[in-house]
Amino acid sequence: MILINLLPHREEKRRQRKRAFIATLGLSALAGVGIVGVWYTALQQMTSSQIERNEFLKAKIAVLDKEIKDIATLRSDIEALKARQKAVEDLQTDRNTPVYLLNELVKQTPEGIYLTSIRQTGETVAISGVAQTNERVSEFLRNTLYNSPWLDRPELIEIKARTPASNSRDPARLFDFSMRVTLKRPQAPAAAASAPAKAASAAAVAKSS
Repeated sequence: MILINLLPHREEKRRQRKRAFIATLGLSALAGVGIVGVWYTALQQMTSSQIERNEFLKAKIAVLDKEIKDIATLRSDIEALKARQKAVEDLQTDRNTPVYLLNELVKQTPEGIYLTSIRQTGETVAISGVAQTNERVSEFLRNTLYNSPWLDRPELIEIKARTPASNSRDPARLFDFSMRVTLKRPQAPAAAASAPAKAASAAAVAKSS
């Protein structure tokens, strides 16, 4: 028996292909939506993790900023204490300066010179006196220049022969002179005393090595 298909088979195949295509598109859309949902969920998790890390870093930065401020405050306190200590040391040194000055003048003034006036203005000391000879004044200048740890830059201002009085029985000729020197700021006594000890200990270490 011969079967004859009277239905429009071409239209039926076309409809089947169309249904398959629509089904494929639907599955692709569902797959795309699923992928987008997974990607969005992962992105949200990464964003949340990054926000948490940012908040953690902000908290740590705030702690570090506070510590830096504390360190800056501590440094300013230390600098203030150092300035106060230096002011106290300078005051102590300035209080002892006249003693150092007089003691040094006694050491460096040679025989044959008599000081008549000592006047200090800041770090400059003006000295006037009487000398038996010009050589005594030169020796005084050399002593203050090379031998004194406290006096520096001596400068002779004037020297002149004194006119003896008419009724004077002493024929010796004297010289009036005036000079000025610069007063160095002396070291603290403790530092000056410890310097030789440190030098001696360093020499002993070097000898033993």
